[in-house]
Amino acid sequence: MLFAIGTKVKFLHTGDEGVVKARLDNGLISIYLPKDDMEIPAAEEDLIRAEVAQQNPVKAKVLQGKKEKKILKPPPVKIETQYSILKSFGIQLAFLPVENKEGLTEKFLLYLLNDTKSDVIFDIKLLLNYRTESWSDKLPATSMIEFGDLQYDDLNEAPEFEIQIKWITTEGVGQPYFKTLKIKAKSFFRTLKTAPLLNQPTHLYKLFEKPSGEKTTEAEGLESYTKRHAKPTWYKGDDYRSVSAVDASGLANFTGEIDLHIETLMDDSAKLSNAEILAIQLNAFEVYLSHALRLGAPSIFVIHGVGKGKLRNEIATRLFKNPDVMTFKNEFHPKYGWGATEVIL
Repeated sequence: MLFAIGTKVKFLHTGDEGVVKARLDNGLISIYLPKDDMEIPAAEEDLIRAEVAQQNPVKAKVLQGKKEKKILKPPPVKIETQYSILKSFGIQLAFLPVENKEGLTEKFLLYLLNDTKSDVIFDIKLLLNYRTESWSDKLPATSMIEFGDLQYDDLNEAPEFEIQIKWITTEGVGQPYFKTLKIKAKSFFRTLKTAPLLNQPTHLYKLFEKPSGEKTTEAEGLESYTKRHAKPTWYKGDDYRSVSAVDASGLANFTGEIDLHIETLMDDSAKLSNAEILAIQLNAFEVYLSHALRLGAPSIFVIHGVGKGKLRNEIATRLFKNPDVMTFKNEFHPKYGWGATEVIL
């Protein structure tokens, strides 16, 4: 499943909710948790969308020959709960593939997306060799509308869209903006992206930027966010002390990895609950990390396994908060596979 930046998501196994902030390397996603005011990395398979907006689109009728306008009913879908706009891309045209019973694409549903904070009035004309279609309506801020479809075979006829919009501001309806979009089959299939608001893989085209006077919240980089939020002064525990030099003797005998599988940490764990096991694993991790910092170890490996990702996410949260952790990553390793996180101190 693909998640667009800004999508509200829920962790499958913990129920925690957050917002997608960025796509990281190796298939991981950076999730902002409003409840804890922090970001953590997560795997796509551990996430689901928090809520799917209910849509009941109605396709526009085909108008043969004449370039008439068709008012759309019902009104556009207003996105209120599923999606949070972190970075606006303006007015966009999306082609959503529809497959037949054989699994082959037979047509594309046409969507107009508005992820800005301003309403617009739009006029769209689709010009083909054998027909012309026209649509006109108002598209509210942060909303989308399905206004028609395009047959797969129509791509061979170089379909052309003529789009005109007018931004609606506090001062009224603004001046018109016009754009002609010619679809070329060769380049069309290289435009596959996850569409904002629609949150599905589509062939996506950006048409018009947001008005110059509109202010939106830009997506913040992971490094910048961590520097501002993830260095609490209260983190240092009683057993923590800063070192100005590496303990060469202790470091020589230090093992640069810790295995947090419960069977490694204790002999009899069959009667323990999942919560008790997690608490033991996290305590062992904290003690080991403090020891590594005291010795001046340059890096460590924390072996947490793959599983459902609960232990990995808890470790990531604590690493984000630790001011002595430069960076960390959970990527494939020849020795550990995907079951370990490398921590640079």
